[in-house]
Amino acid sequence: MSRIYFYDTTLRDGSQGEGVVFSVDDKIRIAKKLDALGIDYIEGGWPGSNPRDLEFFRKANNMNFRHAKLAAFGSTKRAGNCADQDPVLQNLLAASTPVVAIFGKSWGFQVENVLRISLEENLNIIEDSVRFLKSNGKEVAYDAEHFFDGYKANPSYALDSLKAALRGGADALVLCDTNGGTLPLDFMEIFQAVQKSISAPIGVHIHNDSGMAAAISIIAAQQGAIQIQGTFNGYGERCGNANLTTIIPSLLLKLGFDSPVKTNLNLLTKTSRLISELSNLQHDERQPYVGSSAFAHKAGMHVDAIKKNPVTFEHIEPSFVGNSRRFLLSDQAGRSTILMKAQELIPELTKEDPRVQELTDKLKLLEHLGYQFEAAEASFELLIKKAFNLYNKVFSLGGFRIIVEKRGDEPVFSEATIKVTVDGEEELTTAEGDGPVNALDCAIRKALRRFYPQISGFQLVDYKVRVLEEHRGTEAMVRVLIQTTDGKKSWGTVGASENIIEASWEALADSIEYGIQYSGITDESTSCSEAKESS
Repeated sequence: MSRIYFYDTTLRDGSQGEGVVFSVDDKIRIAKKLDALGIDYIEGGWPGSNPRDLEFFRKANNMNFRHAKLAAFGSTKRAGNCADQDPVLQNLLAASTPVVAIFGKSWGFQVENVLRISLEENLNIIEDSVRFLKSNGKEVAYDAEHFFDGYKANPSYALDSLKAALRGGADALVLCDTNGGTLPLDFMEIFQAVQKSISAPIGVHIHNDSGMAAAISIIAAQQGAIQIQGTFNGYGERCGNANLTTIIPSLLLKLGFDSPVKTNLNLLTKTSRLISELSNLQHDERQPYVGSSAFAHKAGMHVDAIKKNPVTFEHIEPSFVGNSRRFLLSDQAGRSTILMKAQELIPELTKEDPRVQELTDKLKLLEHLGYQFEAAEASFELLIKKAFNLYNKVFSLGGFRIIVEKRGDEPVFSEATIKVTVDGEEELTTAEGDGPVNALDCAIRKALRRFYPQISGFQLVDYKVRVLEEHRGTEAMVRVLIQTTDGKKSWGTVGASENIIEASWEALADSIEYGIQYSGITDESTSCSEAKESS
């Protein structure tokens, strides 16, 4: 079983991706999680390029990593500088990391047009820079920037750049597809040529501009690369880097490679999601292995087969990577899907029960009318409870009225009045809001709070409106999806109507009904400002 080394550069290369933002504390948290996962190398940033990376290295050097080695990233020395006086190399040493990764030019075009020095001088710079860092006790990974473009243009010179790094004492040579344009068969041909000419540990650092980064990285391991560089969730400049969340399980589960990550692989999904959250980006739910859609089943035939044997439509057991199986509710769902969902509430229910078919038919009709229950399982659970007479209505709506008023240049004013009945007792309440839906939300909360104090702990965290018939313009049917949390769990609800307020009310009412029935929160805090409410 071959040992493979995973080198994570999320904190450096990944942070260069559009929209990715990491604070110093974010980077520390991510580094801890990567170490707990079993990642071998964590590249923390480029010391000297910005104050944030300097602060990160200062804090990280006080951490005790269980397994990972921390790496600082930088370039070879500048032309004309002595290595021991070069500010880039001095900053790398000042980072006090056990590992240093430096990149140098392997493409003659870059040497002559960007550095504007001779090809021979570039080779001397590479050798001197590596030798200086090695003489200061560092483990050195040499990143051969633009290696594949350089090899295509001048194979001999590209190989000479690797040999220069080896003469300096580099511990590993990393072949970089910096522009991300190399295709798999071209990669294999060049990689095999390097293996014939160079006897040294080889790694790869592949960008995803052709959508091939993960595939090429996996091929590299199969061809003998011992170090795979990449980022979590594929973050990085332009189209991103090789996605470690895809590469790691593919190598460990499917190809039998060995790594400390193998014993912690069930932490992969949780780590991926944490990094998404801290990066300030939505998690890509369609990612292989770690996305919520990776093991989500929608078609009725698929669900029926999965119930009999998961191998029928799943390439691995979801729990291996810390993910879980999901069954989606839609007009493509058959009785098997409905039955499995209903059995969560009614374990003794069988497929032959006529109410299962009735519920299936009702689901298909509702989806035809514009409802969608894939992201609104709370609404579907209420639907099940109503169908099987398990539903206890927590309030009845007497009616509501919303006033939206615009006066000159003043902000739009929204006010909602609502009448509800709880156990025969009526409550009439008015509240203001930032918009008509917010005003309605505040009014219903205010009306129900004395009956159900736990409602104060509900927080609406997402509100989506989807126009379903664009060609009908403002007359179009709309679907509203609401996501709510009580601090312990979250739930999704749906409404659909040609009237956006009615659709919003349906989703909002389901959200409150579900939350009241299932939430144990008694916190008196509220998401609607008391200052905005008027009696």
